[in-house]
Amino acid sequence: MSNLLRGARWLTTVTPPTTRRAALATAGLAVIGGTVAGPAVALGATPQDVGFRAPTAKELSVDYQAQPNFYYCGPAATRIALTASGRAPSQDDLAARLGTDVNGTDSAEDTTRVLNSLGRTDFYRTRSIPEDTASPAEMDRLQADVTRAVAREHPVVVNVIGTAVDAEGVAHSYAGGHYLTVVGYEDEGRTVKIADPADVNGDSSYWMSTINLANWVASRGYSG
Repeated sequence: MSNLLRGARWLTTVTPPTTRRAALATAGLAVIGGTVAGPAVALGATPQDVGFRAPTAKELSVDYQAQPNFYYCGPAATRIALTASGRAPSQDDLAARLGTDVNGTDSAEDTTRVLNSLGRTDFYRTRSIPEDTASPAEMDRLQADVTRAVAREHPVVVNVIGTAVDAEGVAHSYAGGHYLTVVGYEDEGRTVKIADPADVNGDSSYWMSTINLANWVASRGYSG
């Protein structure tokens, strides 16, 4: 299968924290007077968004449950997202619906399908970032998609690969690919809160710039 949206097993390392300013510099963000400068948000993707204004920050309440093995990140991330609307299927049930096996969950197309089916909605769409690095337009689109989704009580499930640095300067690395859930945002979506099913060293929740997240998703995709 193409690597475009592929996400499967995870291998991870965590490096010691550096300063937040250094992490933001890595992300390509500037700190101006204590405020992080980031991409503009372009909402209005669907008719129901006309006139809708997302709050500048929002965090959803979810029921976190870590993945029990190295290849259940897709089911775990999907379950975390569904619990925001009060649904909590088992990870085994979700694995069967997603087609998850020891090679992982094939793509964001699968998480989109299951989120819409079990969530009884048609809200979720699959977005791809096909190149190895996200473009400014793709970074803006991810920011817009996250704020739109979370503001409407829908966490975003993302498929990442490689290494990204969070807002505290901690590097998270998944050489074999991984699924995560975005459960909140601040600063109009320039920074997002991630619920990480891997729960490495108890570090299951962290904040990250949307620019860093977009580049983490690059060559794969997300459901939002």
